Amino acid sequence: MTSPIRYALIGDAESPHLLKWARALAALPELELWVASSRGFLSGFDAIVPPARRLALATRPDAGGGNIGLLKQLPRLARWLHRVHPEWLHAHYLTSHGTLAWLAQRLYGVRGRLVGSAWGSDILVAPQKSTALRALTRRVLRACALTTSDSQAMAEKMRALGAFDIMVFPFGLETMPPLPPAKDPALFFANRGLEPIYAPERVLQAFASLPGDGLRLVVANDGSLRKELQAMADARTAFVGRLDADTQAGWYARSLWYLSLPTSDSVSVSVLEAMAHGCIPIVSDLPANRELVRDGDNGIVLAAGERLTPERLAPLAARAGAIAAANRDWVEREALFAPRVRAFVDRLLALEPR
Repeated sequence: MTSPIRYALIGDAESPHLLKWARALAALPELELWVASSRGFLSGFDAIVPPARRLALATRPDAGGGNIGLLKQLPRLARWLHRVHPEWLHAHYLTSHGTLAWLAQRLYGVRGRLVGSAWGSDILVAPQKSTALRALTRRVLRACALTTSDSQAMAEKMRALGAFDIMVFPFGLETMPPLPPAKDPALFFANRGLEPIYAPERVLQAFASLPGDGLRLVVANDGSLRKELQAMADARTAFVGRLDADTQAGWYARSLWYLSLPTSDSVSVSVLEAMAHGCIPIVSDLPANRELVRDGDNGIVLAAGERLTPERLAPLAARAGAIAAANRDWVEREALFAPRVRAFVDRLLALEPR
């Protein structure tokens, strides 16, 4: 009987997104999953990766860069990887964990082949901040035997930075939600982080441009801009903070409209979730959003500076049922996660040995 392949996942295990990857990988019998986290571990890891196969570096990484604390943990990570002796190292978020994995190999002689998954701002934002970050991202990408992107738009940026082999698939859903009940046509929902990159003020401005005392906007999630946003929001807007999965699913299910208007983004899991729940998406005019939303057909692509009007909403509201069915069908066909991860691992195993 063939021994399972030792597979080391390197990322932030306090992120539900990394937990989703871990669940999908742990379900594959040919892999023995090990996980190194730059922070700690969500409790969901307990059921899929035993403590003996985990390492918590207990740092506080900054997605924008300047991760000196994380780099100080490089010797510890390298020692752990030497003990694990993985055949594959899979780094998530290239400018932090990807750098860490690359340096472990380059400076400490860690063996195994490197694969990298881009998450969005590590490709769309960080390399634009400085020549040094751009050069570092290029080196990490070129060291990877395979990389993943959740949009064609981001994959093009990765190719321009030197990535050789890229698999493109949405960071999709683990399961499809049930068919939504009757939708509330006056209810709008938004749940991206309340941070500058997600431009939550645009959500408030877009909603405020719509007349009607009966309309409601529910803003979930939290962030550094919350107090400022609450001060500028009108009386029809409610801030509900971070939500557990069931509560969030309830808002998706009831809301007819979903707003996501960031200034930079790849394919958003939140937009996919909203589409799966039958919401009509209203998104910013970004290349990755246009891979999901056809303006005026299955949602609205709102141009920079454009105001949301009842005239924009009415034709879509009249076809809400058909739009919900078509969007759900697309998500089920193209954006369920487990089949995509299965294909990804098959691709890894088919690569020529180094």
